[in-house]
Amino acid sequence: MDSLWWFVGAMALGIVEVFTLDLTFAMLAGGALAGGAAALLGLPWWVCVIIACAVAALLLFTLRPWLLKSIRAKGELIETNTAALVGGIARTLDLVSETAGRVKLNGEVWSARTPDDAPVIEEGTEVTVLEIRGATAIVAPEKEA
Repeated sequence: MDSLWWFVGAMALGIVEVFTLDLTFAMLAGGALAGGAAALLGLPWWVCVIIACAVAALLLFTLRPWLLKSIRAKGELIETNTAALVGGIARTLDLVSETAGRVKLNGEVWSARTPDDAPVIEEGTEVTVLEIRGATAIVAPEKEA
C-alpha cells in the first residue's frame, strides 16, 4: 500500500511537468518512481525516502542538463520571456552608456546599458542585445556583437 502513494506522487509530479515543461518535475517524478519501487521491495519507508531523494538529485544534476542541452541544440526548445530577447536587434532612443540609456526592443522601450568599459552608443544606432539584467538590456552596436 505504501508504494501506491509513491506512484500517485509520481503521477502528480508528471502532471505538473506537463504544465511547466522544465523537466524539473519529471526528474522528481523519476525519484518518486524509484521510491515506489523500493517500497514494492518491502524496504522501510526511510530507505525509500533516501532512495527517492538520491535518484531525484542524480536525475536533476546529470540527466536534466544533458536533456536541455540536447533540446536546445536541435532548436526544439522555444525560448520565452527575457531569454527570447537576447540576440535581438534594438534601436537606441538616446545615448547609451555604462550608466544610462534607452532602446526600443520588440516595440517596447527598455532601459539599456553598455557592457563595462564600452564606448557610448549614439542615438538611432542599431544594437544587439547581449544580455538582460532585470529590466535593463545590455547592448552593443550591431557590428561589434
